Amino acid sequence: MAATAADRPLAVITGASAGLGKVFATQLAARGHDLALVARDAGRLSALAAELSAAHGVRVESWPADLGRRTDVDALITRLGQAPRIDVLVNNAGFGTQGALAKADTAGQEQMIEVHVMATNRLVQAVLPGMLARRNGGIVNVSSVASWVATPGNVNYCATKAYLRTFSLALAAECAGRGVTVQALCPGFTHTEFHQRLGFDKGGIPAILWLSADRVVHESLDALAARGPVVVVPGKRYKLMVWLLTYAGWVLRPLASRHRRD
Repeated sequence: MAATAADRPLAVITGASAGLGKVFATQLAARGHDLALVARDAGRLSALAAELSAAHGVRVESWPADLGRRTDVDALITRLGQAPRIDVLVNNAGFGTQGALAKADTAGQEQMIEVHVMATNRLVQAVLPGMLARRNGGIVNVSSVASWVATPGNVNYCATKAYLRTFSLALAAECAGRGVTVQALCPGFTHTEFHQRLGFDKGGIPAILWLSADRVVHESLDALAARGPVVVVPGKRYKLMVWLLTYAGWVLRPLASRHRRD
């Protein structure tokens, strides 16, 4: 029997208008979740909301917000507090930059920290009490394989992605046995708009290292549903790479420092 509107789970997804966020929205709708989609582009959000609602018969709302602005995060937290329940939170919003920190735009670096770190922390704190009270919920924080490396030209990207992975591990320990599943999703190179926005030459990366966004999200949601591991690294090659970075980092770090995905 299909879930009724009253008992369908609700998922909130940030950075939902494109890339992994859009794929999370599509796959969660297909799995029967109502959605609240968060991103800066109100037009793209509204179009996606209409598309997913028509395709899957679920309720989809668009909540435009720039998570680099604390006033927008304040407003979003107010909306979260008005929701009857939130079953899944996907903290996907984020972006990258290229170039040495000494020459980088200060505002852009601060905004990255606001989006990746401060907004994630505040949104988790907003939804977590309700999840713990219901003893049910899932939180996905989108980190990266880059969280295991420290690469020149990507100082705050690597640092904030490492924060998200460590944050998730510690939060999972706090939530153990309390019904809330926490995941740090750590993909490698993935086909999204991320690299196009950076002006990154994807041709310089071997085709064998690229993952599809559908695969990345599918592995994430399957692991979440199974209450699987906290750290999810899609793809056998990236699992091996992470193992080597963890236990034999001196071998792979010079290679890994040349490349970054999201």
